Amino acid sequence: MRTALKEYDRLEATGLWRETPEAQLREVIISFGNASLSLSNQAEMALTHWSLAAIRRTNKGKMPAIYAPDEDASETLEVSDEDMVAAIDKVLAAIERRSPRPGRLRRAVVGCGLIALLAGTVFWLPDAVRQQATRLLPAISRAQIGDELLSEIRHLAGNLCESPGGTRSLHTLRMRLDLPPPVHPDPALRRIVVLRSGLQDSLSLPGGIILLNRSVVEDHEDPAVSAGFVIAEDLRRSGHDPIRDMLSYLDLSASLRLLTTGMISKEDLREWAEHIVTQPRPAVADTTLLTAFSESAVPASPYAWAIDPTGEATLGLIEADPWPGQDTRLVLSDDDWVRLQTICTDT
Repeated sequence: MRTALKEYDRLEATGLWRETPEAQLREVIISFGNASLSLSNQAEMALTHWSLAAIRRTNKGKMPAIYAPDEDASETLEVSDEDMVAAIDKVLAAIERRSPRPGRLRRAVVGCGLIALLAGTVFWLPDAVRQQATRLLPAISRAQIGDELLSEIRHLAGNLCESPGGTRSLHTLRMRLDLPPPVHPDPALRRIVVLRSGLQDSLSLPGGIILLNRSVVEDHEDPAVSAGFVIAEDLRRSGHDPIRDMLSYLDLSASLRLLTTGMISKEDLREWAEHIVTQPRPAVADTTLLTAFSESAVPASPYAWAIDPTGEATLGLIEADPWPGQDTRLVLSDDDWVRLQTICTDT
């Protein structure tokens, strides 16, 4: 296994993993990879993968070192092995050095303002500011905005479905699909969430979050349907940077605030949340969908029939299904699928 540091061909250690704040510590095997930390049990069964770019240390300078995969820090990992700690901290320091600095953002704002005044390009300025704010926003800020948007949507659409077994099945589904990151700066899919109500089918948020309505997992007998909705939604966000879409809808002041502070006001987040939960999701071309289904080894027909029970509007997906008749247990095991279907009731 290649690692992110050339001095290590392979690096493994044991650690203590806590999946949720209420869960007990669990001994795991940590494998330091090229772009992620892999956590597995003593039987070498994979439990989760943490992106190195998103990891944060919560007790700098203390041992054992404690890490979290995001700012929320609801999931943690304690590491005592000095080589492993040194390797992780070296990568985190390199990522920090490459992150945009607030001073650099302020200079960019001043530069844009002077150019606008000198050139008199009143109509050019708003789009330029949005583009600059989108381009300079670091991944950690995108994730924070996505989490804050999710909090606003919860007020509109109701609580999340978060049974422990169902949440693990969502994590398994995300790893099973292994969707590539988009071409724009938004990160690869890091979280799938099921909402109790208030959402049509699916929705994507900045920072690699995809939301599903509970009907997507409860009203169908094939896990390929849920996988299909995730694939389709991921394609939509790959075609449109969710931060840029949000800034295009909000006033220019939101872009200027994001550019100077790295944050969006609560009022702007609420306005955007109210807008996106009521809007129909844009269609994705059949050819694009079929390519994604083929690469993910997921049959397209179950999703197509779920979209249109008559099959008339989705005939192209049905006839060109790259994996017709595939065993649904290859998408999710029977146990994982049962846990996912009851994610809103086993709470």
